[in-house]
Amino acid sequence: MRLDGKVAIVTGGAGGIGRGIVRAFVKEGAKVLVVDINDDTGKALEVELGDSVRFLNADISKQESAAAIVAAAVEAFGKLDVLVNNAHASRQAPLLETTQEMLDLSFGTGFYPTFWLMQAAHAQLAANEGSVINFASGAGIEGQLSQGSYAAAKEAIRAISRVAANEWATDNINVNIISPLALTEGVQAYIEANPGVEEALLAKTPLHRFGDPESDIGRVAVFLASADASYMTGQTLMVDGGSIKLR
Repeated sequence: MRLDGKVAIVTGGAGGIGRGIVRAFVKEGAKVLVVDINDDTGKALEVELGDSVRFLNADISKQESAAAIVAAAVEAFGKLDVLVNNAHASRQAPLLETTQEMLDLSFGTGFYPTFWLMQAAHAQLAANEGSVINFASGAGIEGQLSQGSYAAAKEAIRAISRVAANEWATDNINVNIISPLALTEGVQAYIEANPGVEEALLAKTPLHRFGDPESDIGRVAVFLASADASYMTGQTLMVDGGSIKLR
């Protein structure tokens, strides 16, 4: 198994893409600390996956949570090899209607927790030649309409990921980014609330389908967390059916 013996943290791990990554990691032999604020789905994942998973209800928007999360992973499984910063919340609005509250929500649940957890996890990751997997979005790469706060935070995450990739290469830590397109609960709700969006998204997706959180996004995360990706760092992987082709 590609992740046998590895220990990972996955934020936002109780649902959507995060849950898909957790399932994919466990199938490949990893132990995972699932960090989320949804007790019901988090505990259900513990029951489903057994001793390979521990659930921690933690508010990642509080800076002090970062050290506590890393400590919980080490206490549960003895070390930390992989940090997956998946959690992020945001609200949509045109730029002229974007408020400070919207910016604070997006940066406070996305960019800052990613930054804080990377800092908190560094010592463990350096000791174990570990990996960081962060998340970008086509919203930032393309500048999608009404996504100002989300796009800004996601591009800031890409920026610090590149800096960390350069600075932490001497520690044998690789830092990479996934930009996904997957049919999660949130995406499904967005589609239902906005007629025509699904058709528009699929029309610009060459593979003409949404990704699956586990079999599509999760498997790429497994690759990035494994020894197979040890010579890759600072890269954004577009796991989006071909919607965006970076140059």
